[in-house]
Amino acid sequence: MRSLALSLPHQPESDWAARPGRHIVSLSGGKDSTALAIYLRDKIPQLEYVFCDTHKELPETYEYLDKLEAFLGKKINRLNPQRGFDHWLEMYGGMLPSAQVRWCTRKLKIEPFEAFVGNDKIWSYIGIRADENRSGYISIKPNITPIYPYKEGGLVLADVERILNESGIGLPSYYEWRQRSGCTFCFFQRSAEWIGLMERHREAFEEAKRYEKEQDGERFYWRQSESLSELEQPERIEQIKREHIIRLEAERKRRPDRPLIDIIGAALDAEEDDVGCNICHL
Repeated sequence: MRSLALSLPHQPESDWAARPGRHIVSLSGGKDSTALAIYLRDKIPQLEYVFCDTHKELPETYEYLDKLEAFLGKKINRLNPQRGFDHWLEMYGGMLPSAQVRWCTRKLKIEPFEAFVGNDKIWSYIGIRADENRSGYISIKPNITPIYPYKEGGLVLADVERILNESGIGLPSYYEWRQRSGCTFCFFQRSAEWIGLMERHREAFEEAKRYEKEQDGERFYWRQSESLSELEQPERIEQIKREHIIRLEAERKRRPDRPLIDIIGAALDAEEDDVGCNICHL
């Protein structure tokens, strides 16, 4: 197993590993939780790794997890092997999840994790950075205690990128066009990200379209403003790309010293600056 000496800011001494109970990092397939798994690997030898599989992940996500698993030298527990998104969509009568009704998070992320840990004493390590203003998922179960190593150590985005680069893992390849992990049809995707999905994974885009429907006067779309059939019209695609390029150029001029990945993220946030999902997008 490869050792890793990270050139990070001063890190406070921690007694994490000495605490009785199970120590778990929940992986999303994104940069922050992946870097956290690497950061903690040698600090907590008994650390467990968990990924809740919705059965609707990007191929790049599975490839990234395989790469991480090889680096860690330890199995990543993949939950939801039997009941994926389609099962729960049927249970909810075909109602697509949304920012207002996030049954996908409850059924495909929270409940499988809580079933996996049971009533054991759990230390849950969460990859929220020191430069972020959010808390992540806080379980109401008294046996699960959240720990924020990045916040305790003052680690920010640059540190996360350094961890990934020095480990050789790097960023997920989907970051070239999408800035958040999650399902192929995540409703938090911005317009340019939907176009990216359409161009790179047409089959997944077509599947997302098939989920959309109108029933009893209600519209079940992934996006409130338009259906995917409307979004994929040539003139709409041209508009989305044109506006995205304008935002990219504005971000380049504002801070030209930033890495491209940061510029892309800022341009996407300029379109719609929501915080995303506190569980899926780590």
